[in-house]
Amino acid sequence: MPNFPLTIIAGSAARKRLASEGWQPQLFTAMVGASGGAKMLSLGHLDRYLFGEYLGRSNHPMELYGSSIGSWRHAALACINPAEAIATLQNRYMNQRWAENDRRSPQAIVDGLCAWVLDSLLTPNNTDHITTNRRFRTHIVTALGLGLNSHQQKPMLALGMAKAAVLNLLDRQLLARSFQRVVFSTGVSKSFVFKDFNTEHVAVSSDNLRSALLASGSIPFLMSGQRDIVGAPKGHYWDGGIIDYHFDFTNRTGEGLVLYPHFTDHVVAGWFDKSLSWRRRMNNNSRQALDNVVILAPSRAYIAALPNAKIPDRRDFQKMPQATRLAYWGECISASQALADAFIEVIEAADPLHFVTGP
Repeated sequence: MPNFPLTIIAGSAARKRLASEGWQPQLFTAMVGASGGAKMLSLGHLDRYLFGEYLGRSNHPMELYGSSIGSWRHAALACINPAEAIATLQNRYMNQRWAENDRRSPQAIVDGLCAWVLDSLLTPNNTDHITTNRRFRTHIVTALGLGLNSHQQKPMLALGMAKAAVLNLLDRQLLARSFQRVVFSTGVSKSFVFKDFNTEHVAVSSDNLRSALLASGSIPFLMSGQRDIVGAPKGHYWDGGIIDYHFDFTNRTGEGLVLYPHFTDHVVAGWFDKSLSWRRRMNNNSRQALDNVVILAPSRAYIAALPNAKIPDRRDFQKMPQATRLAYWGECISASQALADAFIEVIEAADPLHFVTGP
């Protein structure tokens, strides 16, 4: 399907279940959300359909694993009205503005904007609903800085990040010397058992939900991060995508399928891996790790037809005048209705695998 807007990649076990049972939402016991900031907007109407109509057809429990913007999207899914919440999140994110003569530091401006975006979700009622939601169990992934990465001061942090990049280049496991994975969870994690790094789970409460979500999206240098989050180990917390950019699916456990609405057709474990071409290639182990995973992503043909032939990304903030960015992002959200329509076509097709490929 060269011009079909949606790329659907399913592992072998996932394809067998889809073939025999169809696209029943209860097949999916977990959802994963990657880091990506403005890339979220590329999924606009697809997310709205998934969070509202599709998952609304069932009431089965699901675990939600997200880093950075993935965790924010999942917070919307765990709100009282998920379809309304994800639309609100998208609109707030798209409409970030600041005065050209703003005298605050760029970091302070970004911190303020991100807090403004997130506060649109975290009303008192939604906060209570997210923390006690029995259907959608939320797991917010963060990276606790170790050593030099526990500092907010840019010179110290720069040295720490450089060291982390070198260690990761040698072996991804060495990244554990620079960062620890801390997952803020509203319940026990069953769909992922994190074996690759020393991982600590912290109970989510109304006292730490906002800080955990802000930490999960705190890109070093661009934002301030979060320090000494209530109920969590002491230290400075950064973007969860540093360790779990697209997630390492060798940590996947459980019998159900994983639904992965994604921005791209490839999976890169950590942020430092995205420029390492050999870690983007699929080998037998990585294919096996995706055995129970179903990825939904904009197709390359769809992306090529977008304005600027790309999906939104955070570099647009620097490269485009605000009016140009707002118009472009709005067009991308509108275009994403084609992704939602394509998914409806997929789940209603006589052959459940008609539009599906393997990893």
